[in-house]
Amino acid sequence: MKLLPFLAGGLAMLALLAPAASQDSGTQPTYGLVRLANGFHPDPHTVNLQAGGRVDASRLGAGCRGMIAEASDVGLVFDAGSLPLNLYVRSRADTTLVVKAPDGRWYCSDDVIGLNPVISFDTPQSGRYDIWVGSFHGVPNATLLVSELPAR
Repeated sequence: MKLLPFLAGGLAMLALLAPAASQDSGTQPTYGLVRLANGFHPDPHTVNLQAGGRVDASRLGAGCRGMIAEASDVGLVFDAGSLPLNLYVRSRADTTLVVKAPDGRWYCSDDVIGLNPVISFDTPQSGRYDIWVGSFHGVPNATLLVSELPAR
């Protein structure tokens, strides 16, 4: 019987860690899965969404900021070529960007163009990019832009 409180405490700790682990789960993206190949048109490809969520992005590592959703906002399946891949956000709010690249590495950005983030892959990999658009306050409207042209 003395083991039961210990187990309950352990399960509670696991529940606290679950949101951070869920960023790695490959869940269905909230705003859909986008498939693009090198030279896609129109460029940029845009996705309107609401930024933010309940998970503190700093749990993913240094440089990750803001609050993000548990499930990715957008999944991007990209067939790379010789052009760069640029992911950026436009919003009237202060937004952040978190990307899990096809190789499993995490990339984070904040405040590159004003209060909006940009992540650029000069030699992008083919595969799936899981993308979260974060915010510091609430769930503001935002637009994710995917482009092979420089962010502007």
